[in-house]
Amino acid sequence: MNLFKLKEHQTTVAKEASAGFTTFLTMMYIIPVNATIMSEAGMPIHALIAATAWITIFSTILNGLWANTPVAMSVGMGLNAYFTFGLVLGMKIPWETALGIVFLSGIIFLALCFTNFRIWVLKSIPMDLRRAISAGIGTFISFVGLKQMGLIVHNDATLVGLGNLNDANILIGVLGLFFVVVFWALKIKGAFIVAVFATSIVAWVTGVAPYPTEFFSMPSSIAPIFLKLDIASAFSLSLLPVIITFFITDLFDSLGTLSGVGNRANIFDKNAIDGVKKLEKTLEADAAATVAGSLLGVSTTTAFAESASGVEEGGRTGLTAVFTGLFFVLTLFMLPLFSAIPANAIYPVLIMVGVLMFSELGKVDYSDSAIVLAVFFIVILMPLTYSITTGLAFGFIAYFFVRLVKREFEYLNLGIIVLAAISLLSFIVR
Repeated sequence: MNLFKLKEHQTTVAKEASAGFTTFLTMMYIIPVNATIMSEAGMPIHALIAATAWITIFSTILNGLWANTPVAMSVGMGLNAYFTFGLVLGMKIPWETALGIVFLSGIIFLALCFTNFRIWVLKSIPMDLRRAISAGIGTFISFVGLKQMGLIVHNDATLVGLGNLNDANILIGVLGLFFVVVFWALKIKGAFIVAVFATSIVAWVTGVAPYPTEFFSMPSSIAPIFLKLDIASAFSLSLLPVIITFFITDLFDSLGTLSGVGNRANIFDKNAIDGVKKLEKTLEADAAATVAGSLLGVSTTTAFAESASGVEEGGRTGLTAVFTGLFFVLTLFMLPLFSAIPANAIYPVLIMVGVLMFSELGKVDYSDSAIVLAVFFIVILMPLTYSITTGLAFGFIAYFFVRLVKREFEYLNLGIIVLAAISLLSFIVR
């Protein structure tokens, strides 16, 4: 175990195993949730369940061995919804091309991980705009969850309205949301997956959804989505803003998550054991996992905030991540169970994840007029246009415009100018 330097980190194999199991419980929900979301894009759910499990296993163990940090990785919430509802269903982009976009964004991320570009991006974009991006994605995925549940429906007079609360499926979704909120508020370990199964059991017992005839089986094949990405079609000027969106969002999501997880144990502190080097290697593993994920047939992979639960349990090294990845092997054999989970037991989790991301708005400085306008457009337009790209574009353009009008040129660095130009380009080239 010298590879993980357990003694230097004042931990043991038993403690790391316990922490790994805790992380596994808190993020196991990603398997059925991601598969359900991406299946709406026309991809086979059985293959998605297996592919999500495989990329979680690969990326988490890779990070544990490469970066020696207790950070688990899987398909990111937010960009998987944008992949399905924004690109495939919204922009009518084939899912194969969308996977090509994920691949290219991952290649960019991976290449730039070995340069100072990520530092330049972080210094160029104000923290408040980065918080707005997280909150905007939160509103977007919550809106997607509410719509897919049937709680929000189309209304000819008002554009949107309340769904039929007499519908049994919608009521199951409402019950699921109740379970998610209660279990999360009570800080129950594995709150999301417990809520999913509790809701599913009610749906099965009441006959709203068919119950599983078996619970375990051999792993499903990922052949229907493996290496099906269309990279050539993703090479389009009109799709450049989308590729940049995936890259920027993945970078900010990862750095935000790693900052939160790292702060709990000073893992990435510059004064900690190889702190900065660990952060760089974790980002490298994240980028490599996104590239691998696109090959397997899933959306962008990122570090999971649920890793903090393992850190709280005492996890301090990559051995925690390795154990987490190994525990996820179990999910490969749970296909019948995951397949039987009704969609309305899944989407309440999406809403709750959105709520947690939305809380970032509480840290924004609203005394700055440029920030206020940009944050508003980012947060309001992501859900209303069903596009993270559009929300980002309006936000960067608004920020640039207000700074220009007020002649606050000291805030207009090269990064903001380039992003504003790309944002404007997204509306010209369509």
